[in-house]
Amino acid sequence: MTHPNDHYPKSAPAQQQQHQPGQQEVMSPDPEIIKESHQGSNKLKDKVALITGGDSGIGRSVAVLFAREGADIAIIYLEEQEDAEITKQLVEQEGQHCLLFKEDITDPQTSNRCVDEVMKVFGKINILVNNAAVQFQQKDIINISNEQLDKTFRTNIFSMFYLTKAVLPHLNPGDSIINTTSITSYQGHDELVDYACTKGAITSFTRSLSNNFMKQKKGIRVNGVAPGPIWTPLIPSSFDAETVESFGKDTPMGRMGQPSEVAPAYLFLASDDASYITGQIIHVNGGQIVNG
Repeated sequence: MTHPNDHYPKSAPAQQQQHQPGQQEVMSPDPEIIKESHQGSNKLKDKVALITGGDSGIGRSVAVLFAREGADIAIIYLEEQEDAEITKQLVEQEGQHCLLFKEDITDPQTSNRCVDEVMKVFGKINILVNNAAVQFQQKDIINISNEQLDKTFRTNIFSMFYLTKAVLPHLNPGDSIINTTSITSYQGHDELVDYACTKGAITSFTRSLSNNFMKQKKGIRVNGVAPGPIWTPLIPSSFDAETVESFGKDTPMGRMGQPSEVAPAYLFLASDDASYITGQIIHVNGGQIVNG
């Protein structure tokens, strides 16, 4: 009898991309974007979702899954035009509309421009997924330059403040914000010190914003997802080839995860199924216990 775990590749061959955010179409093996067994049931019918880093990896999987559930999609990406166009095609194949924004989210004005255009085209925003991030492997903190530190924080956490503030006036009771944090927020990481710090900030941001919204009775839910080792372009574009080859093998499941295995957590949190859930983090990490 075949075990469900055997369906997925346990690891990837040694490989490296020289530039972040990385290109999905040259990865080996191909990341799985959506489980074909997933049958849409209109969980997000007539909703509009804005997703950062939606061109590839987890962001692409979330975009396509949301589209299968009836949502129109807007994605913000940095520069991977080919990846973004493929995501757009996949969303449209699900019968939904997709807007593309090639923008730098570290610029505070980006958020206002993108949100204004989404409102002009779709007339509403119901779901914000703060997902884009960068990480840079450094074996010693001495090697983390001031420039790297600034870029990591501006991309990973400052941008969430910018976009949340821009979207908030358009959200209504029942709408939701979902932030991508990480297992590193709970376990730390010896070679991703600055990245892990931003992910810890995102976890606290999620909890604090949820408390703030509930106190103000906004009716907007704020939750997060903390992926473990997931096979996305960020991995070969930020780690050396040796690290990539062993990626995910130390999890209890003994393998790396696929974007398709993470996206359903975002769908659950975005849908009415999670109507009594806010300020929480869902851990999708191959069985690693973090008690957080």
